[in-house]
Amino acid sequence: MKKLFFIIIILFLQHTNAQSLKSIGFEVSGTLISNDDKSPLESATVYLERKKDSTVVSYTITDDKGKFSLEGSTKDAELNFNITYVGYKSYHKDLDLTKQAVIDMKEVLLKPDANELNEVVLKLSPPITIKKDTIEFNAKSFKTKKDANVEDLIKVLPGAEVDAEGNITINGKPVNRVLINGKPFFGNDPTIATRNFPKDIIEKVQVLDTKSKSQAFTGEDSDGENKTVNLVIKKENNKGVFGRAGAGVGTDSRYQYAGMYNRFDNDQKFSALLGGNNVNSPGFSFGEIREMFGGGVSPRNFGGGQGIVTSDNVGVNYADDYGKNVEFTSNYFYSRSDSENESSSERENLFPTFSNFSTSNNKSSTTNDNHSANFEVDIKKDSTWLINISPSFRFSKSNTFFENDGITVDENQNLIRESNSSSNVESNNRSISTDIDVTRRYGSKGGFFRVGADLSVSASDSEDFNKTSTNVIQDSSQNVDRDLYADIDNTSQNIGTSFTYRLPILPKELFVDFGYSYNRNQNSSDKKSYDRTNNNSFISNLSTDFTNTDQSHIPRIGFNYSTEKIRLRLNSSYRFRTMENKDDLRPIYSIKRQFNNFEQNVNFRYSFSEKSSFNFRYNLRNNPPSLSNLQAFENVNDPDNTVQGNPNLKPQKDHDFNMFFNNFDFQNQTGFYGYVNGNLTQDQTVRRTEIDSLSGQRRTTYANVDGNYSISGGIGANKKFKFTDVSSLDIRLGGGPSYRKSVNYNNNVLYASKTISLNPNIGLRYELRDVLDIDTRYNISYSNSQYDLANLGDRNITSHRIDLNTTTMVPKGLEWRNNLNYNYNPNVADGFQKSAWFWNMTLSYAVLKDKGLISLSAYDLLNQNTNVRRIANADYIEDSQSTVLKQYFMLGFSWKFNTLGDRGNSRGGRGNYRGRRF
Repeated sequence: MKKLFFIIIILFLQHTNAQSLKSIGFEVSGTLISNDDKSPLESATVYLERKKDSTVVSYTITDDKGKFSLEGSTKDAELNFNITYVGYKSYHKDLDLTKQAVIDMKEVLLKPDANELNEVVLKLSPPITIKKDTIEFNAKSFKTKKDANVEDLIKVLPGAEVDAEGNITINGKPVNRVLINGKPFFGNDPTIATRNFPKDIIEKVQVLDTKSKSQAFTGEDSDGENKTVNLVIKKENNKGVFGRAGAGVGTDSRYQYAGMYNRFDNDQKFSALLGGNNVNSPGFSFGEIREMFGGGVSPRNFGGGQGIVTSDNVGVNYADDYGKNVEFTSNYFYSRSDSENESSSERENLFPTFSNFSTSNNKSSTTNDNHSANFEVDIKKDSTWLINISPSFRFSKSNTFFENDGITVDENQNLIRESNSSSNVESNNRSISTDIDVTRRYGSKGGFFRVGADLSVSASDSEDFNKTSTNVIQDSSQNVDRDLYADIDNTSQNIGTSFTYRLPILPKELFVDFGYSYNRNQNSSDKKSYDRTNNNSFISNLSTDFTNTDQSHIPRIGFNYSTEKIRLRLNSSYRFRTMENKDDLRPIYSIKRQFNNFEQNVNFRYSFSEKSSFNFRYNLRNNPPSLSNLQAFENVNDPDNTVQGNPNLKPQKDHDFNMFFNNFDFQNQTGFYGYVNGNLTQDQTVRRTEIDSLSGQRRTTYANVDGNYSISGGIGANKKFKFTDVSSLDIRLGGGPSYRKSVNYNNNVLYASKTISLNPNIGLRYELRDVLDIDTRYNISYSNSQYDLANLGDRNITSHRIDLNTTTMVPKGLEWRNNLNYNYNPNVADGFQKSAWFWNMTLSYAVLKDKGLISLSAYDLLNQNTNVRRIANADYIEDSQSTVLKQYFMLGFSWKFNTLGDRGNSRGGRGNYRGRRF
């Protein structure tokens, strides 16, 4: 470990010192003015690039006064100075830093782009372009390692962060969808595209608010809570074949294989993927392809969760346009997994007047087979009509075997009860669903109407063999000895229809929306239980035969106001809801309830500039109790806990609000966002359990309580320092406090708890281009809980985590990656591991003219992997641990191919690679 850090520090010092001796410091500033009306131009892109290869040296965005400033250092004496702005002619000037390194350009005048005939037009590709709600990044402008994928590209974009699981955030907003040329790719899993598409084929990365197809068609505003990334492929790369294939074998019989094939023919795109492993990567979403190709090792990707999983996956994706008016996309997935796990836990159960202690040991194995197929058709009858049809099909089969044994003792370690159980469940699940939307725009003022229908049908059947034995020490009458068989059939039919009519009041600014929705969900369950020790006799109190129906009529009205700076949406609705349970086995417990409620939604957004905005959101929601919570029937399926519903429950009313502010200063390469979230719940439905201290037997019902609320806040900030053309440091800060008050029952006694939590973190990333990359983060999590029950003292839980990821890329062709994290949980009980170092390493070397890659990966190099955790609340404190993947080493080989465009080599012609990049 010491040698590793020593090598990194030496490389850092040597390279930084060498660069500092050769660099020329510069500062270029000025103000951008429209030649037409002499007004300042905001959000224009200003950048410097090298003359010899168009590499971007520095860039910025003009502020609201049109001002810009470029600072930094470079080895090049001569640079190109460029300015681009939508609707205006580009500006260019040659700079010689040996003559003048500090340059004040005063006012720079841009002329409107009139597209005059016979005029020579200067075509430039700026690193960033801002178009209303869309930020567009030029992929060539952002330098990455030689074999980068899209995820590597996104990591270096301003304001973007990517975590170990591939989740993306842009200026604090989560990305929930990635498109390829505006179309979905392999469903809703963004990492299939970001981790398997090479950066070299991408021309632009566009970031915009997530919208439905219909919203994008009509120009409606979305709620702005999520972002979509659209990857625009270079025109010359829209025809050809590319992909990768690889396999690896390791110690302890570990293996993995993976491959992906893509064929693009302009609008027609076909992709297929295949993979399998026994190193806890259940699907392509966790990036086993990336690991196979030497892309690094993260704890989750290589099995940091529970149990050992063996999986196989196959999938295909097809998209095509039929004429100008029909777009078609589809995908199919098959996955199979086998998992095994053993776990143990120790729990202190806390009650107002006493405590007891339970120990549990579990063993499970599960096999799953899953098929899914998704289709989407967009039909544009003309420029005013859009029809969207999205059918889906699902089929799955599973088998689960589970064993458990446990004991419970009192405060004096006297045995109260002991139990053991086992179950074997085989199940089949089938479902079909279809979403249909028809949208019609009318007039030129922004009006439209939309009709939608959502239909789904599902069915499942299962067989459950269950054995349970419970021995109550001081009351043998409560002993349980069961050997049961259950035959279960469930069905579900859901229908939803909606209608929306938008009436323009002020053209393209103020609208009134009128709407109506109807929803009907019907679920049936037929469970027949039999006693295998008594000639398979029918057991009525462990069986069910009911149909639940949930039906709603929802008229609504909304007001929408939208300008360049302000967006305001006010939506109100009234829900007429009927919930009914028909119990054919026990008709006396049939129930029907009516719940009529007002609901409200408010969204407000103010844009200070193209780079900074403020959002406020408020929701009023009503959630009725479930029908199972309302039924007065005594459910004795769990022999340790008898559950009975409460027919007098009231609906739960939730008030939620959120405030969010974000800003990215391109002048200073500084980003900031902050948020405040709040929730107030009235008539919250909670469990009300009473326990017998002598037997440990529980009885549970449900009740409404008031007084539950929470508030939380947080900030995120990042600052990038560029030392030279090739070296930079990113600093990231985040975290914030939260406060929650919870009202609940503990052994039938009403109580309140108050919890304060803090979760600060800091991250640093240093990059020495093509030589070294160091990314580290520290996070501390602290919580304090206080209870108004005398028997429950304060609870303090603290955990620490340190992550260190390093990559060295010297000598040429060799890449060495290390992923190291340290976890410390000081509060877990004795006998559980409190701390652990977790170190994964990959060494890879490019061969066959960079088309092949040999990799050697080490998982859990220090052999300390653990997943010990502590959970604490008003009812119990529990420490648990389970099976984890242990140390192994794996040797792998992968091969890549690429015939896109006219390049025909693995990187698309590195020798011809010219563009603006970091």
